[in-house]
Amino acid sequence: MGDSSIIEARLTADAAGWRLDRALAAAVPTLSRERLKALISAGAVTGPSGEPVRDPAAKAQAGGTYLVAVPEPRAAHNEAQDIALDIVFEDDHLLVVDKPAGLVVHPAAGNFDGTLVNALLHHCAGRLSGIGGVARPGIVHRIDKDTSGLLVVAKTDVAHEGLAAQFARHSIHRLYAALVAGMPNPPAGSVDAPLARSSANRKKMAVVGAGRGKRAVTHYRLVRALSAAALVECRLETGRTHQVRVHMASIGHPLLGDPVYGRIRSEHREALKALNFQRQALHAAELGFTHPVSKQNLSFKSALPSDIQELLRALAV
Repeated sequence: MGDSSIIEARLTADAAGWRLDRALAAAVPTLSRERLKALISAGAVTGPSGEPVRDPAAKAQAGGTYLVAVPEPRAAHNEAQDIALDIVFEDDHLLVVDKPAGLVVHPAAGNFDGTLVNALLHHCAGRLSGIGGVARPGIVHRIDKDTSGLLVVAKTDVAHEGLAAQFARHSIHRLYAALVAGMPNPPAGSVDAPLARSSANRKKMAVVGAGRGKRAVTHYRLVRALSAAALVECRLETGRTHQVRVHMASIGHPLLGDPVYGRIRSEHREALKALNFQRQALHAAELGFTHPVSKQNLSFKSALPSDIQELLRALAV
């Protein structure tokens, strides 16, 4: 099967009647269901009969052994692309970007170009820290594709190391603005709940029990009451994947427009549809840190983007 590693997946009796992609996801937790679905469709999964199985919805053969051929990862060869960037600060060592919603931070499956990294390679003419590797040059932290706002990028290795140390110490100031469903009560508080990959869906994060996952702490504060919703500020003490989205959903206040951790409530459906608002209402509004070389304290703010402002006006009371 070419340059592939073969994973042998033996299905349990519990998998009787399951879709094949679901059964394999349970048997091979290192691969997401979506990844397995793509591999099945590509003919990379061989069934107990020795023949390729190409239908992800095919009934799994309980107790059967399937062979999954996983292609070896390709080396990333990022191309510089002339993509407009909103740069709010830049010097010889780092730059701060105000990222629009919809822009992926670095190349990955499904997004091999048109990313922030491609834009940075063009803007910086290749002068980016190499610590992040070929795939993620200059990237010290990231925000989700459909989250907008401030991001710091390292141009030199010394800047990368210094910023990474501040992230590890949780000394970087990061404040997010979010529109959430319902009214938080109390109006200010903290969510201290560890996060880990969801056992049901590897693409999602979930709050897990004590002793599992990574510690995650979000401090929230009500800024403005809206119609069956609220504008809140969320200050990150830690910076885990999807942290604000999962934490706010865990206390009953999911972000408006969040397709993964929320659901559209009847009170918001009309406004979301009228504005064609199709992302989580989350914006990285403030970023503060100590310059790793000059030791100057730097602080940046970003106003709410127009789409969140429009939703805010539509839900005003």
